[in-house]
Amino acid sequence: MAKSPKKVLLGVTGSIAAYKAAELVRRMQKKNWDVWVVMSACATQYVGPLTFRALTDHPVAHGSFAELEQETYTHLGLSEGAAAMVVAPCSAQTLARLAHGFADDVLSCAALALDAPLLVAPAMNVRMWNNPAVRENAATLKRRGAIVVPPGTGELACGDVGAGRLADLDAIVRAVAKAIGER
Repeated sequence: MAKSPKKVLLGVTGSIAAYKAAELVRRMQKKNWDVWVVMSACATQYVGPLTFRALTDHPVAHGSFAELEQETYTHLGLSEGAAAMVVAPCSAQTLARLAHGFADDVLSCAALALDAPLLVAPAMNVRMWNNPAVRENAATLKRRGAIVVPPGTGELACGDVGAGRLADLDAIVRAVAKAIGER
């Protein structure tokens, strides 16, 4: 009898790197994971929920609870049974929300209801990533058991050079696999 695919929740937040999340879905699906996507309101300004619905064949919750469609699963349903949640890209705003336990949108509520490993892959401008408040938020999440997949270094979308670009997608997939006990 074939094993059921593991459910992996992908949180997508407001970063220019949000377009890479579509390819991340594909790479996770190649691992035979059942990928569900939840988006911050800001993420929808970069890439639309329809993209992820088409790729996953699942409804995509996004924004605040007031914006949810009637048939969309709640934050509890999203996180229930998940083997892990990875937020990639994770903006500075969402990093702060998660570090401080805010419950003001579907994505942060799903993370709070999660009973599985939480991974975050920050993506932002190098000056933002180097800000002490952002670094402390990442450290707070680490202390609480979250896995922080560090950002890559190189040229950023704005032309600046340094740490802040979304980690390599294969590195993110490997981190998720390790967190859920797969190779």
